[in-house]
Amino acid sequence: MSIKSKLAIPFAKQVRKRVYKWANKPHKTQEKVFQYLVSEGCKTAFGKDHDFISINNYEDFKKRVPVNDYEGLRSYVDRIVEGEENVLWKGKPLYFAKTSGTTSGAKYIPITKESMPTHIKAARNALLFYIAETGDANFVNGKMIFLQGSPVLEDVNGVKLGRLSGIAAHYVPNYLLKNRLPSWETNCIEDWDTKVDKVVEETLPEDMTVISGIPSWVQMYFEKLIDKTGKTISEIFPNFNFFVYGGVNFEPYKNKFEALIGKKIDYVELYPASEGFIAYQDSQTEKGMLLQLNSGIFYEFIPAIEFFDENPTRISLNDVQVGVNYVIILNTSAGLWGYNIGDTVEFTSLKPYRIKVTGRIKHFISAFGEHVIGKEVEKALNDAIVGTDVNVSEFTVAPQVNPESGLPYHEWFIEFENEPENLEELASKIDVSMQNQNVYYFDLLEGKILRPLIIRKVKKGGFHEYMKSIGKFGGQNKIPQLSDNRKIADVLQNFLKE
Repeated sequence: MSIKSKLAIPFAKQVRKRVYKWANKPHKTQEKVFQYLVSEGCKTAFGKDHDFISINNYEDFKKRVPVNDYEGLRSYVDRIVEGEENVLWKGKPLYFAKTSGTTSGAKYIPITKESMPTHIKAARNALLFYIAETGDANFVNGKMIFLQGSPVLEDVNGVKLGRLSGIAAHYVPNYLLKNRLPSWETNCIEDWDTKVDKVVEETLPEDMTVISGIPSWVQMYFEKLIDKTGKTISEIFPNFNFFVYGGVNFEPYKNKFEALIGKKIDYVELYPASEGFIAYQDSQTEKGMLLQLNSGIFYEFIPAIEFFDENPTRISLNDVQVGVNYVIILNTSAGLWGYNIGDTVEFTSLKPYRIKVTGRIKHFISAFGEHVIGKEVEKALNDAIVGTDVNVSEFTVAPQVNPESGLPYHEWFIEFENEPENLEELASKIDVSMQNQNVYYFDLLEGKILRPLIIRKVKKGGFHEYMKSIGKFGGQNKIPQLSDNRKIADVLQNFLKE
């Protein structure tokens, strides 16, 4: 064990102790964040417009600050982009994280000098928690890679603009710089195919110990390594023992990953967003991710089943319950107020507060009143393939409302690495799991409104080709696991296996 890895263990345990100190006083911690945000918000244009000076408690706050999405705050963001100060937060932001929205086009999410350190600290702490729990710090001696967007930033009226992952690349700690791959030049390559080929070239001779990224794109990297060498990932990188990921539920990819890697490894899940680093996995034995209550974010929650009601219930952390599907609302030290990032979460624990991401409030299927959510389709697929040799590369689900014949159905587009021997049997297993999870879906099948789901096999590489066709290939782009319309499904018809 090197000096670096020896020192990492006591440091990791110290950090874990400090984090659990505030995690074990959750309501006091959130109240402190709330008071800080409102106090600072009083000095801004948004705070003056919404009478922050007279806010004394959370009930006052709810009366004055509506729940917003990007469009709701866009007029304020546009003023910041034009160079105005003290609009949503004091001064000007350090960065704009550029994201793509389905209705808003490009979105410019502010990141401030107060909010930026919370992103970096949370990512660091996720690794330290792993060290503290397992006592294994040997990975700090090897090379680490995060498959991310380009770190090249533009300038917009004195504020740097780029992808969140590219911005974060500027904050790699000095003690990790020698361990970090790929090279800066490779990271700046925009074309994803070219970039991954170069990453393969640079990492192949190295001792890779930590690999991180969105599973679908890391899978592409793994497959290129295997094609080049004919070896499994564990043969290429024998000291690679855990994978860091975020953005999607990993369970549907797990079989495929373990086949590519060639052994079982540990996983560390993160929940980063341009709007704030919300949670990370703090334990290999407990379910869920530790909610970051001390990171300049005051959280609110709306039960997902009420979200589109005229007056939905809006609560703070004090009133949440385990197992309820909530839309998560953020108020942040980057000046996002009552901000709906579009994600739904469920609490797995209240001591401490841990969550899991269950999907997107806009990504659901209810074409017939079935209210199917992302968590349900992911679990159904995983239930059907567990214990089999079936491996799934990617999938998405959409309703088929007007079939050429017969009753409507849910259409599952699946790209298999290892196909099932009997596709109808797999579809039946998925369908049974869906019925067990969702009573509305069960009733629709029983009532002959729907027929059982149908699987369409997407050709190998088909989802990548689809992403290229819509200009969202690589980086942090993800395929929605389900949607309430045929926008994705109709294009995917061009990428089916014959």
